[in-house]
Amino acid sequence: MKSDDLSARLRPFETAGDRRVPPGFHMVARLDGRGFSRLTKERMPGLERPFDVRVRDMMIDTCRHLMQCGFSVVYGYTQSDEISLLFHPRERAFGRLLRKYHSILAGEASAKFSLLLGEPVCFDCRVAELPDVDRVVEYFRWRADDAARNCLGAHCYWALRAAGRSEGEATAALAGLGPEGRHELLFRSGTNFADLPLWQRRGVGLVWVHIGDERPRISPDLALPMRGDYDAYVRARLAESTREAPGDTTHEPIVQPQR
Repeated sequence: MKSDDLSARLRPFETAGDRRVPPGFHMVARLDGRGFSRLTKERMPGLERPFDVRVRDMMIDTCRHLMQCGFSVVYGYTQSDEISLLFHPRERAFGRLLRKYHSILAGEASAKFSLLLGEPVCFDCRVAELPDVDRVVEYFRWRADDAARNCLGAHCYWALRAAGRSEGEATAALAGLGPEGRHELLFRSGTNFADLPLWQRRGVGLVWVHIGDERPRISPDLALPMRGDYDAYVRARLAESTREAPGDTTHEPIVQPQR
């Protein structure tokens, strides 16, 4: 059988699950590190617990890389072992074919972090298809709230470990403890949650900065605002994207999705 015939015969099996994000939907990619708890425990000795600036900075550098690897990303966000990328509303790289975004972004993140660490690391990727700006704002509020929960839980766990509890004992002690109880536990250990660094409590944003005629650069924001102020902050990133996006891709006209 000729090669062209084989291609026509077998290509449908390869692309049967292909789908594209419809025009008008906002795209946010979320990447998560695989097995990072084990990674930091076994292959990164000497880390400061529960947060280490070296890991934070590697996540920032990985996020910055993803914002410049061929897509038009108007806002990046990272907390713990995850990264979220908000694409330009008119992004149309690869015809908005999802498998391209999943595979390329996961590969780029894995490669960049592995180079920074000097050890093989893997990320996965998914893309949220959000119908309007309000859902975009809610998405990033959700991830920032998750950062706060993770921060509180991590500091409580390590406070218990510092007090002599084993891994199992510390985990069990936190299992049925709600937010108020965790705040009280942390306070009794000598730490006020409100005094912890904002980048631990809120995560880190990465924004494009335009200074005069200089080429736009990406700047990390380690002091993200809270609640309604953060909602306005995310909306501002989208409002700025009405100008030409910083990436190299071209954009299609926005068509509002069908309700």
